[in-house]
Amino acid sequence: MIHSFKLRSTIIFFIFTLLYACVAINLYFIQIKHHDFYKKIAEQQYHVTITQTPARGPILDRTGRNYLAMNKDYIAAFILPNQLIDTKRTLHFLDKHFPHARKRFAHSKDKHFMFIKRRLKPEEIALIKEENNPDIFLLSEPGRYYPLTCASPIIGLTNIDNKGLLGIELLYNHILAGTPTVCCLEKDARSGYYYFKKQTAVQGDNAEPLHLTIDADLQFLVQEAVQQTVDTFNAQQAAVIIMDPSTGEIISMLSYPYFDPNNSHKAHPDNFRNKIITDAHELGSVMKVYAALAALEEGVVTPDELIDCKNTLTTQIDGRTINTVQEHGIIPFTDVVALSNNIGIAIVAKRLGTKLYDHYKNLGFGQKTGIKFPGENTGYLNPPEKWSKQSIISLSYGYEVSATILQLACAMCTIATGYRITPTLIKNDPSIHSTPHKCSVEHSGRTGGNFNLIDKENKSDKKEITTSLPVRPECFCSCKNVSKGTLLFSDSARNTIKEILEKTTQYGTARRAKIKGYRVMTKTGTANMLVDGEYDKNRNIYTCSGIIEKDDYQRVIITFVKEAQQKNLYASSVAVPLFEAVAERMLIHDKKI
Repeated sequence: MIHSFKLRSTIIFFIFTLLYACVAINLYFIQIKHHDFYKKIAEQQYHVTITQTPARGPILDRTGRNYLAMNKDYIAAFILPNQLIDTKRTLHFLDKHFPHARKRFAHSKDKHFMFIKRRLKPEEIALIKEENNPDIFLLSEPGRYYPLTCASPIIGLTNIDNKGLLGIELLYNHILAGTPTVCCLEKDARSGYYYFKKQTAVQGDNAEPLHLTIDADLQFLVQEAVQQTVDTFNAQQAAVIIMDPSTGEIISMLSYPYFDPNNSHKAHPDNFRNKIITDAHELGSVMKVYAALAALEEGVVTPDELIDCKNTLTTQIDGRTINTVQEHGIIPFTDVVALSNNIGIAIVAKRLGTKLYDHYKNLGFGQKTGIKFPGENTGYLNPPEKWSKQSIISLSYGYEVSATILQLACAMCTIATGYRITPTLIKNDPSIHSTPHKCSVEHSGRTGGNFNLIDKENKSDKKEITTSLPVRPECFCSCKNVSKGTLLFSDSARNTIKEILEKTTQYGTARRAKIKGYRVMTKTGTANMLVDGEYDKNRNIYTCSGIIEKDDYQRVIITFVKEAQQKNLYASSVAVPLFEAVAERMLIHDKKI
């Protein structure tokens, strides 16, 4: 009996010893052998990484009161494909209302997340809420809203993930977007609600507001004038730029047709370009002012020198045919420019020779202006080594040289100040031109504090939220972009050419641009377009370039109209009335009238 009891006790002892040994061996494997593996699993349960993306900075006009780009919440719908509760019902709903999402679902069955559609329309949101499908969720995500659509070629737009895609939004994305902050949290592994520890792994930078030199109110007024001109002449394109020649600031820049950045999917890709900066043209007689300026600077002609314009519409110089619009006999050089006679300006330009090219180059033609904006066109200036007998004649009245509207405006600013200017669209602290920040953390599109799930059961819809950042006083610094280096042209030559341009307005080709009480100096140009290697007389470009002065007030205005449907038109009847309309609106807006 005792022997049997001892045997059972021994067996039980060895069984428990074996069990403890198994436990000890298992603990060894868990805590020592596979320590890193189980530690990683544990960390996944209670370690959480959150990426917080700052609200995108607004873009404001020069006054700081008008928004050119602001933040707005948009609603997106999504499903969790591998966790569907009622697959049949959900797929039927997608088939009927969101067929594109239904097609994508076929390749996303095993995924954890799939957008049905982003930036839903109000009726689509109402439809989803009415369906009340437990598999379909609504998500609030940040986007952009652009109040002034006529500024779209300047401002650009962001993509669906709110990253800069075009224009200012693209160029200064590093300023407007800021950089995300990455935080590491420890939560209760069982309930997931209690947070014990928070550490900042990557400290981000807040987004900053961006102030442009554009005046939003004036931009709208210019748009009205441009639209009237386009409607009157059924023109294909039009453009206006207004600059302050003393600072290089662009106060208004409108390129028509533009696009609606709030419905960019409907826009024609050609309208995304800021054509004032990206497109170069042979501008015709508007270039005569610079040929005349070069001749006056070099002393090869005087304002009152009599030039024989042959009293004909067509003549030949050195065997090359020259046509002009209106015949003139022997007239002073001042009237050659004021009345825009091609024969007279060509005679004087031949005295300059290759120096004409040098002066055009000094004025900025054939090279970039230095503006901070993507896609700037350098234009083209035919170099002397490529000249034919016709070249010096063509260059004198605006052919064999192509220029952007911005280059033309900058050249007119040089007449106003005597110096080369660098145009700018930015009124902020110049430090924003520094090298963009490189983000160490990519915005996932789903994490962070900028997204909110929407309760479909809540009958009061979530209101749109507009976020603006505080405006700093230093954002209103004066932006001086006039290079006070070498004076490009003497005061004598500039004053003379300004007097000639004033006479162009008084009795020349720009008589309609006169404004009582102001010194208005203008030059017009009507150019034939080059089509398939030949100049087409029925397809034209109309330009009016000018300076308006009164006391210390000075503005440069360029108006441009391309391909009006009416025939036998000239800049005097197309671009000049637009110049007048823009100038009057500008002076009233600036409280100068």
